[in-house]
Amino acid sequence: MRIILRAAAASALCLCLASVPAFAQAPHVRGTIEALNGDRLTLKTEGGGTETIELAPNWNVTVLKRIGLDEIKPGSFIGTAEMPQRNGTGRSLEVHVFPPGVKAGEGHYSWDLRKGSMMTNGTVGQVKALGRGREITVSYPHGERRIVVPANVPVVEFANGERSQVKPGIGAFLIVAKSADGALSSMGVAIGENGAKPPM
Repeated sequence: MRIILRAAAASALCLCLASVPAFAQAPHVRGTIEALNGDRLTLKTEGGGTETIELAPNWNVTVLKRIGLDEIKPGSFIGTAEMPQRNGTGRSLEVHVFPPGVKAGEGHYSWDLRKGSMMTNGTVGQVKALGRGREITVSYPHGERRIVVPANVPVVEFANGERSQVKPGIGAFLIVAKSADGALSSMGVAIGENGAKPPM
């Protein structure tokens, strides 16, 4: 039952992430919620602007819950925003662990968490302790990355949330669709646990 619930919690975020092109090119917004009026969300973006997003009638809430580094195991499917290093490895900025059986956005491609950051989504192979952190291999179609996960980076999993948790002052991350006239819509809202900022 726990696996089913976790998979359902991830479904809203995963709907738009079914393939590498979809994830790499899907518009997304992150920022702080200013208001929620019915199914209309107003978000103050990190760039200082304001976006209004029309939420689908059946929109879902996904809570990104902090978990320990030891939850990154061989066989886990993860996503990690990471900074490429000169030696060809990556250094994680965050890790999100998908529920068992859920795979989305496999590959290695540019991301916008920081200037020059990349997103790597794939299956964990080897896991080594590296001080208090971890060194992991992540494989995906046509590639593999060796990534260092420092002990202090956020590691999260997906959990079901309630609409009542979506309120002003809370950080949010949304995958959005953009219409021809520039209007934004979304199937769901991802928030951090206890008001924490979603790390991705």
